[in-house]
Amino acid sequence: MKRYSAFAIAREALRHHTGWERAWRSPPPRAEYDVVIVGAGGHGLATAYYLAKNHGITNVAVVEKGWLGGGNTGRNTTIIRSNYLQPSSMAIFEKSRSLYEDLSQRINYNVMFSPRGTLMLAQTEHELRAWKRTAHANRIAGIDSEMVTPEQIKQIVPIIETGGPRYPILGGLYQARGGTARHDAVAWGYARAASALGVDIIQQCEVTGVDRDANGVTGIQTSEGAIRTRKLCIVVAGNSGVLADMAGFRLPVESVALQALVSEPIKPVMDCVVMANTVHGYMSQSDKGEMVIGGGADGFNNYTQRGSFHHLEETVRALIETFPMISRLKMLRHWGGIVDMTGDRSPIIGTTPVPGIFINCGWGTGGFKAIPGSGWATAEMLADGAPRALAAPFSLDRFTQGRMIDESVAAAVAH
Repeated sequence: MKRYSAFAIAREALRHHTGWERAWRSPPPRAEYDVVIVGAGGHGLATAYYLAKNHGITNVAVVEKGWLGGGNTGRNTTIIRSNYLQPSSMAIFEKSRSLYEDLSQRINYNVMFSPRGTLMLAQTEHELRAWKRTAHANRIAGIDSEMVTPEQIKQIVPIIETGGPRYPILGGLYQARGGTARHDAVAWGYARAASALGVDIIQQCEVTGVDRDANGVTGIQTSEGAIRTRKLCIVVAGNSGVLADMAGFRLPVESVALQALVSEPIKPVMDCVVMANTVHGYMSQSDKGEMVIGGGADGFNNYTQRGSFHHLEETVRALIETFPMISRLKMLRHWGGIVDMTGDRSPIIGTTPVPGIFINCGWGTGGFKAIPGSGWATAEMLADGAPRALAAPFSLDRFTQGRMIDESVAAAVAH
């Protein structure tokens, strides 16, 4: 793999850009692999990269029914933070946030990580108490997170209205080292780095069946033919239940659409991410000037990847009181992503009832921020055959043992 650099750009400019190589290989599938990962989104590609980089396992295939990064990785609002409440959540999200900080240098691809800060507003007394509790938990865990006053919030976000008649801002939880990254670049960067280490990335290859024998998984059936493997990892977000059904077991997840939109581009007006959970909306400004706006998930199970106007109208209407200026903006585009929700709003990383099949799912509405940490932990699990400390709390059997990692109430909105 040729390194990207300023010198490379200058050299190729002199060559009229005829010397650039493909970012990643697209080989036909081989008959057998040591590990097959289903899903070429951020989590699947990160898993493949860390398997090769950290554990030396390179006979790996990443199988994708569509195009690389075309699922939730390319359909989210790019928020990165780690100020969760539960210790296991803080550990994996902080691992991920810290990996994001120098990810561009490690994989030689600019993922445009921007530590612009994330601000979670408290607009009720209950929410204010909840954020204070989270701030103390973060401090004990060594995570940089602090409570800020309405006056400080106004300094951080000048366009905000702190004295709204229905939901005045009473304070907020601020993580200065949180921020955003470019979602497509994260997928492309991991794909390029994994491919350079020998991983096969196979697009337009849909899984149609899972083969098993008395000892566990033996391979998969795909639209490109059969592929043999004794280790299969399912990393397909909202379609996790579909793949699990093919393999012969059920998952405690529900798939729903999460919707978002962007406005027309305007001059810079805010340089951090703001989440207003009471009115159920969040907003940031992209590098191109668009206001990136999102809200909650649909209230019914579905597999759509389109937005619905009534839901987007509800989200924008809720945010206008806190950000009056957005009432004058026009919507540029809107979309939806299929998210997989667990009962406690925490992910599942672990083994399954079928020997040799591993699962990484249930990230709900907050999967993008976890990509590096999730890939790191899942790679450890695939290399060892069982999860290590980072992933162990998120095992599938926690739902039968009553070991819930409840972020549904703690996070209010788990973005």
